[in-house]
Amino acid sequence: MSLAMAELFRRLSCGVYVVGVAAGGQRNAFTAAWVMPVSFRPLLLALSINPNHSSYALLQEGRAFSVNVLRADQRELAAWFGGPQQRDKLAAVPWHSGPTGAPLLEDVVARFECLLERECPAGDHVLAIGRVVDGALLQADAVPLAYRDVGNLDGAEALFPDRFS
Repeated sequence: MSLAMAELFRRLSCGVYVVGVAAGGQRNAFTAAWVMPVSFRPLLLALSINPNHSSYALLQEGRAFSVNVLRADQRELAAWFGGPQQRDKLAAVPWHSGPTGAPLLEDVVARFECLLERECPAGDHVLAIGRVVDGALLQADAVPLAYRDVGNLDGAEALFPDRFS
């Protein structure tokens, strides 16, 4: 475990999001911090996802994802969606399906819907690049939750190497 390396990487400005995926009648959502815009024309967002994550198969099958931007006071919601897959995470919060079928949370700062355009391998993760097809700013004055403010909520301290390779 490298606390020093984790602290270094927490200085990158990342938000905390709930990403929704759907395929057929299945839906799921999970907490993610590695989301970023990558193009203006067309509007593209990139999501970094572990290919071993239970939602990855839904993303590949459904070919769409949502990005729900959490507020600074929604750390507990981030923890809920970052928890084990055994429970129906969406049962605990108000949400609806958007045009892509991906879950959209009701009480968030903003949300985006993306159609999966392509995937690129990225070490132990995959970059899923999605074309933004819809979105809404729901709480313009709200402060988004920052990754640096969640501490070791995701257990990343145990995943960082002790030194650069």
